[in-house]
Amino acid sequence: MKIKRAILLGIIIWSIGILLYSLSYAIPILENPDIQANLVLFIAVMPLIWLGCRFYYKKDSRTHGYLVGQTFLLTAAALDAIITVPFFIMPNGGSHYSFFTDLGFWVIAFEFLLVAVLYWYAKVYPQAKLLKQ
Repeated sequence: MKIKRAILLGIIIWSIGILLYSLSYAIPILENPDIQANLVLFIAVMPLIWLGCRFYYKKDSRTHGYLVGQTFLLTAAALDAIITVPFFIMPNGGSHYSFFTDLGFWVIAFEFLLVAVLYWYAKVYPQAKLLKQ
C-alpha cells in the first residue's frame, strides 16, 4: 500500500469536504443549517472518495479498496480531531465526544469505506482478475 499517497489524498478529500460543508451554511436552502451542511457533505463525499480512489489506483492496483477507504477515513478523522473540533465545534458548545458519537459522523464514515470498496470492485478487481487469466 502506498500510505503517503493515500494520506495525501485523504487530506485533499477532507479539505474539499470541509470547504463544501462550510460553504453550505452561506446558502440557506433548508430551515436547519446543520442538517443542510451534513446533507451537502454526505452527497459530496461520494464523488470525492471515488475520485480519490481513481487517483490512488493509478499507481497501485494491489491494495484492497477497504484499506484505501480506511486510510482516507482515518486521515479525515485525525484532521477532524486536530482541526475541525477545536476550531469549529468547540466554539459552538460541542466537544470531541459529541462530534465523534454523532450518527452523522458514522454514516459518513461508513460512506467512506463503502464508496472505496465499491470503486475497487467496479474498477480495480475486474482488471486484476483479467490479468491473472
